[in-house]
Amino acid sequence: MKTIPLILMGCGGVGSHLLQHIVSCRSLHSLQGLLLRVVGVGDSKSLMVVDDLLNKGLDDNFLLELCRLKHAGESISKLADSGHCHVFAHPESQGKIVEIASQLGKKSGLAFVDCTASSGTVSVLKQVVDMGCCVVMANKKPLTSTMEDYENLMKYPRRIRHESTVGAGLPVIASLNRIISSGDPVHRIVGSLSGTLGYVMSEVEDGKPLSQVVRAAKSLGYTEPDPRDDLGGMDVARKALILARILGRRINMDSIQVESLYPKEMGPDVMTVDDFLGRGLLLLDNDIQERVEKAASNGNVLRYVCVIEGPRCKVGVQELPKNSALGRLRGSDNVLEVYTRCYSDQPLVIQGAGAGNDTTAAGVLADIVDIQDLFP
Repeated sequence: MKTIPLILMGCGGVGSHLLQHIVSCRSLHSLQGLLLRVVGVGDSKSLMVVDDLLNKGLDDNFLLELCRLKHAGESISKLADSGHCHVFAHPESQGKIVEIASQLGKKSGLAFVDCTASSGTVSVLKQVVDMGCCVVMANKKPLTSTMEDYENLMKYPRRIRHESTVGAGLPVIASLNRIISSGDPVHRIVGSLSGTLGYVMSEVEDGKPLSQVVRAAKSLGYTEPDPRDDLGGMDVARKALILARILGRRINMDSIQVESLYPKEMGPDVMTVDDFLGRGLLLLDNDIQERVEKAASNGNVLRYVCVIEGPRCKVGVQELPKNSALGRLRGSDNVLEVYTRCYSDQPLVIQGAGAGNDTTAAGVLADIVDIQDLFP
């Protein structure tokens, strides 16, 4: 039986679903000769670690209770008295992770799984990788930090997996890496990489006012609590930067041209969420409707996309042919078109659900299983 000891940082939506997937896949993984042994779990306040790192893991009932607690909005430290493990408060927890990585990296190996949404894990990730451990990320921020941080993280690319940072469970990064490895040059990537903005743009195409569509998206749970986190385009820009760096572009976030769907005068530091939803959005309706009608007169539709072509990387609203894969996009799917020498006239198209805790967690689990050959 191949064993992968792992530490999970981040037990929010994605992290909790990952733990549930690990538990529910026990019999499947056992048939494959694989055991995922969860030796530690951390949230923003604390880290819980088993008392015998080399032989024990947190048991499944404990993990499911932990998920239930997190779903109820509690801290995992509530389970401190269960007798299963030691508890370390933040920031002491980061030092403990490095200590565990040093210990297990030389013996059994370790998978450090980052399902946080924090840029504060960069230092720990770099140290863990340098100690011979593996890293699996759903967190985009470490990969969109400075070029120096990125290169330090990616020094050992075989030990890094981050498929779920772009397109959740879709095989976007794996497909790109295969194309690059084959020597087929990538000329252009165009992608709708936000389920929220994909939904918004396909709905305004039907003539619905932007204000109505954004409010509906928020009520359906498609947007962040403040929809401007989606409408500003930074999430798409982070994904675009990750893809551009995979293609070898040595660029930082400030190199990417990002179009926001709202002006600075409606930013979070000027206007409250309620004011934006009630008054601000209405002021944006006419402009978007005019752009939709102009695109339609050209036989096109509007999509919020990232475009990577040569040294250029931009994110924003583009007119695209109605009969293209991106033009046919409806709802919250992600769609990526990849143009290469082999895929020149008809691009390689990757499409499917590109968001959601369940889908993203499934992508993270697939990444963990994918590194099993690196463990003794």
